[in-house]
Amino acid sequence: MRSPLISSLLETFLTQPNIETSPAWEFIDGQAQQKPMPTLFHSRLQRNLVNKINQQTNDYEAIQEFRCIVPPFSPVPDIAVVKNTRLPTEDCPLQGSPDWMIEIRSPDQGTLSLQSKILHCLSNDTKLAWLIDLQREQVWVWQGTELPLIYTKEDSLPTLDDIENITVNQLMEMTQTRKIT
Repeated sequence: MRSPLISSLLETFLTQPNIETSPAWEFIDGQAQQKPMPTLFHSRLQRNLVNKINQQTNDYEAIQEFRCIVPPFSPVPDIAVVKNTRLPTEDCPLQGSPDWMIEIRSPDQGTLSLQSKILHCLSNDTKLAWLIDLQREQVWVWQGTELPLIYTKEDSLPTLDDIENITVNQLMEMTQTRKIT
């Protein structure tokens, strides 16, 4: 059961005029937090991965920095992959958690708040979550209620449905290229 205070805090947060500034603000664990400014490699990976996913599926859409309302949180994953039938028809946040969320850890960003956000979304119907650590060249992967697995190098990362798997090395290569082919 949600606390009325937390629900009220989330509602108040969502009315703030600056939450959509860049970088976006999130509401996690009862606190407003501004996301870190992405680095060059973070931005390239985000763009290239969104394009790669969207080229492979008509059932899902990968969207950068898409606000989700998952009470009592309001996360803004680096990449939210959502089944098309769940996307709003108006220009507004997603009501609920994404089917697949992807977070890219920034160099000075701790993992606890990222993991908290991921675990909250997983407990609210997210099927798959990736936490990409560019510095360590590894990806933590959560599927359903399973504990996370750590993938490196040539390990093939799980995806949703008809979306082609990708290796950790291929992900890392996306940080170095302007455009994927």
